Amino acid sequence: MKKKGSEKKRHVVAWLNKAEWDQVRDYLYSMDSSLQRFALDRISAWRARCANSFPVAMDCTADLVRCQVRDRSGQLTGDDLILMYGTALVRFVNLITERQQGRRARPLRRLAGNLNIPEWVVDLRHEITHRKLPSLKWCRKGCKVVLEWLQQEYWSRQLGGAPDERWDLQSDGEDEEADIKRQEDELVARQKEVDAYRKARELLISYEKDQYQAFDGSPEDKEKSLWQAPLADMSWLLGEIKQFALESSELLIDVLLEDGFLVPTMEQLETLGCATSDSASPTEPRVPQTFLRFWLPLLKMLNSPSFIHLFLEKLFVELKLLSKEPDGHRCFYISAWISEVLLCNNNKFEYHFETKLQKKARTKDRIFINRIQLRWQQLLSACLDAPCIRTPHLIQLILDDMEHPPSQETREKLVQLCSIYTQTECSEASTPLQQKQQQPIYTVEMLLDKMQHSRQDARPLHSSPMDSERSEERKWADVQAERALALRGSPWQVCTDNVSWKNYPIGKVPGQSDDPSCLMVDNYTIMTVSDQPVELESSATRSSIPGASAPARPAEGLRWSNSDLNRLKCGLKLF
Repeated sequence: MKKKGSEKKRHVVAWLNKAEWDQVRDYLYSMDSSLQRFALDRISAWRARCANSFPVAMDCTADLVRCQVRDRSGQLTGDDLILMYGTALVRFVNLITERQQGRRARPLRRLAGNLNIPEWVVDLRHEITHRKLPSLKWCRKGCKVVLEWLQQEYWSRQLGGAPDERWDLQSDGEDEEADIKRQEDELVARQKEVDAYRKARELLISYEKDQYQAFDGSPEDKEKSLWQAPLADMSWLLGEIKQFALESSELLIDVLLEDGFLVPTMEQLETLGCATSDSASPTEPRVPQTFLRFWLPLLKMLNSPSFIHLFLEKLFVELKLLSKEPDGHRCFYISAWISEVLLCNNNKFEYHFETKLQKKARTKDRIFINRIQLRWQQLLSACLDAPCIRTPHLIQLILDDMEHPPSQETREKLVQLCSIYTQTECSEASTPLQQKQQQPIYTVEMLLDKMQHSRQDARPLHSSPMDSERSEERKWADVQAERALALRGSPWQVCTDNVSWKNYPIGKVPGQSDDPSCLMVDNYTIMTVSDQPVELESSATRSSIPGASAPARPAEGLRWSNSDLNRLKCGLKLF
């Protein structure tokens, strides 16, 4: 078989079936002269059937094995054997490296190196062809090494059922030229990507410079004319960026999401007089107003449904890559831009009754005004794939903006599940106390919270908080004393350290080594299966039948001591 693109073409082979091919392969490497002669006869018959398309590796193997058979027979002298070995080795190097040659001749050493053929085999071929003939010892060694190479590179690769294309058919260098052309095309495409990347950065840097120049104007006019109407030079630059976005929108968004552009540096925030991400809300991120107005002319110019879809997709992909740094500066601004886009698309009911002045003031700092039909299911899946402390807020924005949102119960469960997964607190204002107490318990904190509410409900009216704390301390002391008493004389102890057990899987304790016998105790009880009294079900059945008598056997129970039972209980409590 020979691949051409993604298709495979069938061709006729000389052997009857795979069993015959396997038999010839085994006989060739059996080191039995009679079996090798039989295999050589079969190869001769195959060559007669398919002379023009006979595998090169199989032909070379037959020549080298024939040399070994003649050598062991003792019928030829040393010089004759050297000539025979030399001819086979020269044919091997020439035929195997022939298809690697293109229109331009290349050194055999380089071609043989690409095929993992030892360099000294090529040197041996040069000595046989152009210099003094080598000794018989070197010819035998070369034949052995080449046969091992053929077995590894050709015969063994056929065992998986996929023929090795390098040896099936001879080639005139077309594949080599196709590979060279493909590599050249890849280099050209890569160079185009590098040039486009540089152009995108140059355009965005020019945009930032013009915006900073507008920001350096008189202080009293900053609030009035802060990047509201682009200048003539800015309009030309925005036109260049828009034209570039039509050609390579993905590349432009990738450059926008780099540090120094939509993700500002600390120096940029200080220059614009914006607050850092540390002083903002960690769970409900918003882009600072000054920094948002800095990029509004560009984002409004790029405003289109396709660009917004791609922009949100890239933002969520970047947020997923930042899952290991959920509290970082970059993660905050990526989440903030997602929040800004979702808020621009929000269509709350109260917006329908606002005046024109109210709508103008509300849409003043928005990237786009008209509502866009977003891919809600795709956004919801992308948001769930990028969990962080801001995921519940983003999920809430997506659910509020969906045209056909799920039921209220489903929405509350989804937001609560995200809060549990991201270890953030769910908004208590939207959850009544009675409903909160009836919710299932997912974490230890929820269990403690529910226990605390139940204790408050069961607390007498005349009891003071001080009395309840003392009562809890006494109960905890009694529990500790009971555990210590149960573990007396045992190698186990109650852990009183403040250990974060959520960081340890079940069956692991702090400081435990990887040795599985580290938790073995010195004294333990072994009870065999034969020592345990077993009440067979059949005997119970016979005893229920009138007239049937069953052997009387007292129920002695498990033969464990009280100390063993105490150890078992304590072990269950620990784990």
